[in-house]
Amino acid sequence: MNKHYIVFLCLVSTYGFGQVDIYGYFEPQYTGIYLDTMYYQQSYTKLRIDLTSRAVKHTEFGADIIYVLYFGARQWNILDFLPRRITSAVPPELYSYYEFALRDTMYLDNAYTRLSFGRFAVTAGKQQISLGTGYFTNPIDVFNTKDALDPTYEQPGHYAVRLDWYPGYRLSCMGLYTPIEYDWESSGKLLRGKLGLGHFDMSVTGYQYQCKTTDFYTFSVTQQRRTLVGIDVVGELLGLGVWGEGAYNFMDIDDAFYEFVVGGDYTFESGLYTMIEYHHSSLGRSDHEQYDLNDWMRFITGETKTIAQDQMYGLIQYPLTDLILIGGSVLFSISDQSAALVPMFYYSLFENVELTCVFNVYVGEEGKNYSGKLGSGGFIRANVYF
Repeated sequence: MNKHYIVFLCLVSTYGFGQVDIYGYFEPQYTGIYLDTMYYQQSYTKLRIDLTSRAVKHTEFGADIIYVLYFGARQWNILDFLPRRITSAVPPELYSYYEFALRDTMYLDNAYTRLSFGRFAVTAGKQQISLGTGYFTNPIDVFNTKDALDPTYEQPGHYAVRLDWYPGYRLSCMGLYTPIEYDWESSGKLLRGKLGLGHFDMSVTGYQYQCKTTDFYTFSVTQQRRTLVGIDVVGELLGLGVWGEGAYNFMDIDDAFYEFVVGGDYTFESGLYTMIEYHHSSLGRSDHEQYDLNDWMRFITGETKTIAQDQMYGLIQYPLTDLILIGGSVLFSISDQSAALVPMFYYSLFENVELTCVFNVYVGEEGKNYSGKLGSGGFIRANVYF
């Protein structure tokens, strides 16, 4: 029997018991990109169905099913977006290695069980793991890589066994185990403690796991142990929201590196919201002439969080009405003096229907972090919740 029908029957039968809450959304999105003299269009429709049950005392079950259909341009080659001085060194017979295709897919994004016992809670299965206080990037979070043009978009689930302990007021501890092929040595082990003092919350994180580094000239992969020690803080100071997050990474083979982000925000009486962040990574390059194929590919594939060593992020939003929000963000690479301008428009059409329009214009010479060769454009997204 087709797996789509199996999932459908499971949903129907579960709903029939009346002990499961079912909700979700339908999300169509259209994206247009101007690249050189060509215009590319790509769209998808996404259906997400969430199931939550608390029918058993002290127990919560949660899962969500995602179904995505793609339309328009499906085949892409990353080399089309990279500087000519880099792509010219790639032999034509290797071009296909840099291609990727968007394929229709259906999968379980989350599926977990949470057991609560007084001050303790255990969660096992595929679940949301989100660490750090940064808005557009998180040095502590090795599980997720944010899209700087759309940093608030939902993050995928990750398989883990998680233990939460709440020993006192504004004090919590978390242990996380992410198994890899039943190998304890290679599997991830995380400890995190959080303490609230006055107007601030502070956390300390330690995480050890096996990571990979790809050489995109030969497509060889290096496996090595990475040990991360990080700290993050968030709070209020003189009416301003402030936060900071940093991590130092010890590597078994490569050199150790560090990165951090600091930021602040303020909301005026008129409703105008402003925010700014500064991000530094010792893995990044201080000059765009130093960028090579590995730098670009590791950034695009999410192995690293940035290609430039220093960058700024700014955001401004203003509610025109109760239903309309306008604003924009700016990403500025201090290292190579390039920028991305991102105007935004949000409209709540009806009670359960939202419309989002985001545009991006890259302002930078070829080869820079936000080069015009990356392709300016934007997307229109609708969300229908049920």
